[in-house]
Amino acid sequence: MRIAHPSRSLFSSVISFTRSPLHAPPKPLTFVSFSSSMADSNNLSTVSAEDAAKFGFTREEMYSSNLAGTVNPYDCHVFLRHKSYTDWASRVEEDLLPKLLSSALKSRKNDIPLKTLLTVIEGEQSEGDVLIFPEMIKYRGLTDSDVDGFVEDVLVNGKPWAFGVRETFTGSYVFVCAHGNRDKRCGVCGPVLIEKLNEEIELRGMKDQVFVSACSHIGGHKYAGNLIIFSPDSEGKIMGHWYGYVTPDDVPELLDQHIAKGEIIERLWRGQMGASTEGSDKTDEQKLPNGKEVKKYEKHEESTAQKTKENVGGCCQGADGFTCCMTASSEVSESKKSEETVEVRGKAGLGKLTSWIESWEQCDVLTAAAVVGGVATIAVAYSYYRRSG
Repeated sequence: MRIAHPSRSLFSSVISFTRSPLHAPPKPLTFVSFSSSMADSNNLSTVSAEDAAKFGFTREEMYSSNLAGTVNPYDCHVFLRHKSYTDWASRVEEDLLPKLLSSALKSRKNDIPLKTLLTVIEGEQSEGDVLIFPEMIKYRGLTDSDVDGFVEDVLVNGKPWAFGVRETFTGSYVFVCAHGNRDKRCGVCGPVLIEKLNEEIELRGMKDQVFVSACSHIGGHKYAGNLIIFSPDSEGKIMGHWYGYVTPDDVPELLDQHIAKGEIIERLWRGQMGASTEGSDKTDEQKLPNGKEVKKYEKHEESTAQKTKENVGGCCQGADGFTCCMTASSEVSESKKSEETVEVRGKAGLGKLTSWIESWEQCDVLTAAAVVGGVATIAVAYSYYRRSG
C-alpha cells in the first residue's frame, strides 16, 4: 500500500531563526556512520554462539506475536542526542539531561497540545541536539539549564526556541534500538541491523538520502530487532512507521519497498505515529500489498485506553515516563462530567415536575373555591328573590 497519512502541525510557522541567512534551505541531517568497528562490542560475530541463539535473530520467540497494533498512539516524536549507545546505562533516562527533559515533558503534559514521545539517540559527537518529527526540525546543543525554556517555547507554545537556532532537514531516517544494557536482544540485534543498513545504503548510492542512528529502548524488547522509519510518503508527508522482528535479510526490502516506494511491509509492521488518533479511519481503509485490508485493532485500542486511565502520570510508550501523554485521564474526567450533568439535569427535571404538580394542585384548589363561591352566590340571590316575592 501507499503510505498516505494526515500530518498534524506542531508549529505555527516555518520561519527559520538562524544567525546566518534567515531562510537557509533545508539540508540533510548528518548522522554518525556506524562502521563494523563501532558495532564490534555487540556484533553477533563477537557474541557467543549460545547468546546468538538465545538473543539473536534465530531465538525461539521470533515471530511468536502479532506485531500490528503494538504501538500506542502518539503524535510527535522528540529525539535527544546523548553519548554513545555503548555507554548508555540500563536506565539512560536517569542521566541528567535526559532526566531533566523527560521530567519537563511529564510536568507540562497537560499544556503540550500533542502526545509526545521522547527517545534518546546516539549523540557522541553532537551532545544535546534535539530532533523533532514529523516537523523535521532540529535544535543544537540543548543543555541542562535550557530544558524548561525549550519545552515552554517549542512544545507548549509551538514557537521557535528563543535561545536556539532552528534548522530544518530532509531525507529518510532510520532509528534502530541498540540499547544492549537495557535488553540483550536489542544489544545483539541492533548493531547488526545498523551495520547492514549502512552497507545496503552505500551499495544503493543513498548515503545522502537515508540516515541511520542507534536509539534507546522504544518498547517491545521481545520484538527485536526494532526500528522506526521516518520517511516521506507519495505526498511528501512524514510519518514514523515502527517495525519489529527485523533481520538483516529484511534490510533490502525496507530500503527498496518502504523507503523507495512508500509501501509498508505488512509482516513486520507494528504501527505508526498518529495511527490511533485522527488518522485512524484512513489507516483502517488502507490496502496492503497483498490486497488485504488493514484490520481494525479495536481490542488493542481499548487496552491502550485502559492503560492511559490507569497511568495518569505514566507513559504510553517507552521507559519510565519517556512518553508524555497530554490527555491522560481526560476520558475519566469527561465521564465524571457526564455523570454530574445527568445528575444535575435529573435534579432539575425532578424540581420542574414537583413544581408542575404543585401548580396543578394549586389550580385545582382555586377552581374548586371558585365553584363553591359561585354556588353560594346563587343560593343567596335565590333566597333574597323569595323574600321579596
